[in-house]
Amino acid sequence: MAALIEVKNLKKYFKSAAGTVHAVDDVSFEIEKGETVGLVGESGCGKSTLGRTLIHLNESTGGQIIYDGRDVTNLSKKELVAFRTDVQMIFQDPFSSLDPRQTVQDIIEEPLRLSGGLSKEQLRDRTRELMDTVGIEKRLRMSYPHELDGGRRQRVGIARALALNPKFIVCDEPVSALDVSIQAQILNLLMDLQENMGLTYLFITHDMSVVKHISNQICVMYLGQMVEKSEKDELFVRPLHPYTKALLSAIPTTDIHHPKQRILLKGEIKSPIDPGPGCRFASRCPYADESCKAGVTLKEALPGHMVACNKVEEINDL
Repeated sequence: MAALIEVKNLKKYFKSAAGTVHAVDDVSFEIEKGETVGLVGESGCGKSTLGRTLIHLNESTGGQIIYDGRDVTNLSKKELVAFRTDVQMIFQDPFSSLDPRQTVQDIIEEPLRLSGGLSKEQLRDRTRELMDTVGIEKRLRMSYPHELDGGRRQRVGIARALALNPKFIVCDEPVSALDVSIQAQILNLLMDLQENMGLTYLFITHDMSVVKHISNQICVMYLGQMVEKSEKDELFVRPLHPYTKALLSAIPTTDIHHPKQRILLKGEIKSPIDPGPGCRFASRCPYADESCKAGVTLKEALPGHMVACNKVEEINDL
């Protein structure tokens, strides 16, 4: 299948009083049409910044973003308006991402009104259709966000994202603020929508169990850089990077006969401010040596399995 999104050496830096924060640094990956790529890593690793940069909520510092074969790295205001009809975002907190002064109907209608071309009656019909699609009862159309529970609020956010029939949606930890039982409902809804509407997702999360449930491929980020990328099943069966192994060891298990050996990381986390060359995980890696001070690149260690580690063959007996 053709790639809908191609990211090539993408960078996003922020200036600070202490120096330049390398939030996203030289990241490359692809997302095929109709596929879900999971993006995982600990808080502060640059996942959300990457997602926001893809859809131009943040402007990139360097690199390229190719959408459906077209370079969309630098867009004019007019081009950006057209691009935004194809790409949308579902935010992490369904309370703060919704306008508390608007009703459910107004929130879902807003992107339709801004795009223009629909009569008042057509706006109402489309809003009811979207509410039905995401499972919001019609009786709630005049409710305000504070009157809804977390699951319903997130459904409103999903309906708003779907209003303009996008092809690509960035899901920025859309279930992390919800109860576990509600998480499953929202995940199943997203998967049903993808199947019925042919949507493509970048699914950002720190929960490895969630990403295993919904993703086709998984990318692992650490301190602004991609450290591992592979098919979902391959990553869970045979992780190659020491950081990925530590993440997977933290997943709870109910099997008392085969308990996991938890990998506890030690050492200081390297600063993202002007980090310099070398592996950013080296200060916490039990296998690090002098060779890790040199530059490290994402390379194919096994067919379709990319790893950014100079010692990957030695560590995994490849």
